[in-house]
Amino acid sequence: MTNPDDHALAADLAERAGRLLLALRAKGGDPDTLKNAGDRQSHEFLMAELAKARPNDAILSEEGLDDKARLTADRVWIVDPLDGTREFGDPGRTDWAVHVALWTRSAAKAEGEAAARGNAGEAGEPTPAAGNADEVGEPSASAARNADEVGELTAGAVALPAQGVTLSTLSTLNAAERPDRRGDSRRPSEGVPAGIYPAGPGAQRPLRLVVSRTRASQLVKDVAALLNADMIPCGSAGAKVATVIQAENDVYLHSGGFYEWDTAAPVAVARAHGLHVSRIDGSDVVYNQDNPLLPDILVCRPAIAGQLLNAIREATHAI
Repeated sequence: MTNPDDHALAADLAERAGRLLLALRAKGGDPDTLKNAGDRQSHEFLMAELAKARPNDAILSEEGLDDKARLTADRVWIVDPLDGTREFGDPGRTDWAVHVALWTRSAAKAEGEAAARGNAGEAGEPTPAAGNADEVGEPSASAARNADEVGELTAGAVALPAQGVTLSTLSTLNAAERPDRRGDSRRPSEGVPAGIYPAGPGAQRPLRLVVSRTRASQLVKDVAALLNADMIPCGSAGAKVATVIQAENDVYLHSGGFYEWDTAAPVAVARAHGLHVSRIDGSDVVYNQDNPLLPDILVCRPAIAGQLLNAIREATHAI
């Protein structure tokens, strides 16, 4: 369950961690030492503050040990204390971020688990122990994985300290009208007319794909070529998604692999602002998985999602 205080907490913690990082960066010093200190100090700050504010919640942090208790928790904070460590250590760069997001298990999932436990008790059978999924009467491993996917990102914030900007789900709570948080490919995001940036001959300007500074994949290059799109290099994943939320760029497409903490907060904020978010095959991006690796992602205005997914299918020959 999420309440308005969770949205405010995410924004507050991301901003305060950002101020800590700005103060550290202002001291200067060896870039590698600075980057290591930034990762460590921001992580320690977020862990301590979350332990005080939400002592019963689980945490998944890039800089911490992965406590698998999160897989059965109803609330999991997914944080990246310093997204874009390379950029943070490069004087003058502003494309680094702090990510704070909250994943919550759905009420239907929690009720189903409670009912299952109750039914087992009524039958006089013990509650199944973890790890016995292959025994007779137990769900298959794939079914268990599918069940664990019944949850979603419900709050988040991306602080861009060097830009003086924090984007969060807090600012969208009282919006009178907005698309569903997952985006809606049938309508444009609010305030952005459909087709304002068409691709192809006669376009007002090419689509702008924000991409990795150092490892734009061949798929991204192929899609850009198919759509006559410009590739705009940028640092952290949070900074990239922020440019799409702020309409500086049209698309963030990545297929080189990264982790849940790289995208959880940016995705929470993007969905809350009505953007389309999916895997490159159009399926949902899911969080709080046993393996936190995420292979790919697409973030864009809903009005052009179909065009992007078609280009991806063509580029991967999945037609």
